[in-house]
Amino acid sequence: MKILIGADTVPTAQTEQYFVNGDAKALFGDLCPIAAEADRIILNLECTLTNADTAIRKFGPNLKCDPRCTNGLKAFGVTDVLLSNNHTFDFGCKGLRDTVAALDAAEIPYTGIGENDTDSRKPYFFTEGGKKIGIVNVCEHEYTYALPNRMGANPFDPFLTMQDIREAKKQCDYLIVIYHGGKEHCKYPSPRLYNLAHEMVYCGADVVIAQHSHCIGCYEQFEGAHIVYGQGNFNFAWPDFPEEGWHYALLIELNIDDGIGIRFIPIVETETGCDLAADDFAAKIMADFEARNASLKDGTWIDGWRAFCASPDRAIYHVPILEACDEERKLQRFAHYLDCEAHTDVWRELYPTWNMTNEV
Repeated sequence: MKILIGADTVPTAQTEQYFVNGDAKALFGDLCPIAAEADRIILNLECTLTNADTAIRKFGPNLKCDPRCTNGLKAFGVTDVLLSNNHTFDFGCKGLRDTVAALDAAEIPYTGIGENDTDSRKPYFFTEGGKKIGIVNVCEHEYTYALPNRMGANPFDPFLTMQDIREAKKQCDYLIVIYHGGKEHCKYPSPRLYNLAHEMVYCGADVVIAQHSHCIGCYEQFEGAHIVYGQGNFNFAWPDFPEEGWHYALLIELNIDDGIGIRFIPIVETETGCDLAADDFAAKIMADFEARNASLKDGTWIDGWRAFCASPDRAIYHVPILEACDEERKLQRFAHYLDCEAHTDVWRELYPTWNMTNEV
């Protein structure tokens, strides 16, 4: 049994009409024959399928496209859609309900959302080739996650998510965890992401895939499981985007028999979507990927993470702190409150984000 897993997929100004028209060849090029051989094709749909103008308050773009873009998904053979991400609630309850209605009309099942935070945690199962496969789809806390009294995406919780993984594994032969998180444009995991991926494996995950970073990260085998820390975009054509890693990625193929094998398929952005990478560029993509994979074995991945955080591009993180903390002691008080779990709990209660009031 072959399962293809693609990461962030968004019909953009360049590609929306191809999605509406169901033009799989323009959208996916030479990936179409690969898709035709797959038993399941699973994608992260990182936008709302709506014509609504009910954009929520947030930092970052509000993403939507014509609901008829499901035509392109169907033409490619998409069988399952992941919705736990940081854009699925960009147009509020109206946008999310429109998305669900469009997917239902196209007969494309989905997972990762619910009517409230508890409902959003329900696992997702399908049977293929005599095997029952489970998916737990969660996202980090960034404006779209469900609340006790409002629909939205399944929010990652360091305790409840691990409980969900353990319970889901009891009900299936193999379990895939799709974690929408990690730092955008960073090719290495943070220590937190590294440790939580390992804990997910200990709890029963056979495959852990982190999406959202918009670049290819690293891969390791751990305790017999596969962990991918970032696979890049799938079909998110934005030719002028300045980050070089945005424009190429990996499509993941899982081969399931009596165990799970994994294959990485290098892909590139095109003017109308995505396609297989040419042989020479594919070789470069994989060589760079394998070098980062080696860093997970010798421990030098942490240097990559620290260098990313120390780069001038991260200066944005300093601005609000330096504006409020103009001396060493004030900076250290901030660092202490950030470091201590109990203080951070109080902070989260005192300073709720817009997500806590949007559409409530």
